[in-house]
Amino acid sequence: MTIALQSLSDFRAALQALPVPDAAAMAAARARDAQLTKPPGALGRLEDLAVWMAGWQGREKPVADRPQVVIFAGNHGVVAKGVSAFPAEVTVQMVANFRAGGAAINQLSRQFGAQMSVEEIDLDRPTRDFTQAPAMDEAELLAALNRGWEAVDPKADLLVVGEMGIGNTTSAAAICAALLGGEGAQWVGRGTGVDDAGLTRKAAVVDDGLRCHAGAIGDPLRVLQCLGGREIAAMTGAIARARLLRIPVILDGFICCSAALVLERMVAGALDHCLAGHESAETAHPRVLAALGKEPILSLRLRLGEGSGAALAIAIVQGALACHGGMATFGEAGIAEG
Repeated sequence: MTIALQSLSDFRAALQALPVPDAAAMAAARARDAQLTKPPGALGRLEDLAVWMAGWQGREKPVADRPQVVIFAGNHGVVAKGVSAFPAEVTVQMVANFRAGGAAINQLSRQFGAQMSVEEIDLDRPTRDFTQAPAMDEAELLAALNRGWEAVDPKADLLVVGEMGIGNTTSAAAICAALLGGEGAQWVGRGTGVDDAGLTRKAAVVDDGLRCHAGAIGDPLRVLQCLGGREIAAMTGAIARARLLRIPVILDGFICCSAALVLERMVAGALDHCLAGHESAETAHPRVLAALGKEPILSLRLRLGEGSGAALAIAIVQGALACHGGMATFGEAGIAEG
């Protein structure tokens, strides 16, 4: 049974008692890998992925038979500043498309056997314009964290969190600038496809937000409250809950990684249970991955969001585990070892 967070202090406290990988399971997985019918290291990073998964699942032969994909949707008041090529109404329309099964993430989830759900959060009530006031008050932030926290299926063996929210690349850029330093121009990208004038507006809006909330920059959770969005906060909550449940997570693109960055800045090592699914085409995503110390599994110039790049990486993880668990050992196959 999921225990809802009663306060932001509960959330902070939860991050002080994070589980760690099972060293014995990882050692057993490495020993098994050494006996499989292949030259040592021949499967490259697939071998590392299998051992890593073994550590979080606590077994020599980990599986990814019950992957979960959760898409969180929220609207942003800062859209009124002209930071997106699309109006806020598109968020509602895309949620309907997710529910009808018509989006890219629906196809990828189905292809890789993932249970997919959509969590729209107060779409009729956008966050506040963060250049004027905190995007959320404490109660709204807590509610969003809880939506993510409670959305995680304890029976899942792999988790992908995605998002939909017109304007959320602006919030993500502001979060990254606040937590990693720099000005808006260093962090904004074209998102939904803004032109050069739109890109300049986005950079100025981020700078305005940083000035407005300069007093919050030392506290990552306050940064999330002041500059984030409900769907971003929900992703933060879901990633944290997955760690407590020892469920490995595949991170998606720039927006997802901005949500994850909050956790890593709150507690070093909070993302040890996370893989980077891909490096997106959003300009600043490689910088965030470098700050998180994550090597992406894929690099396909994706910039869709929705969890699509991370969902595609499910296939790589499943392939790694299929080889690790299904290949014969030299002894089983009657093959002499070199």
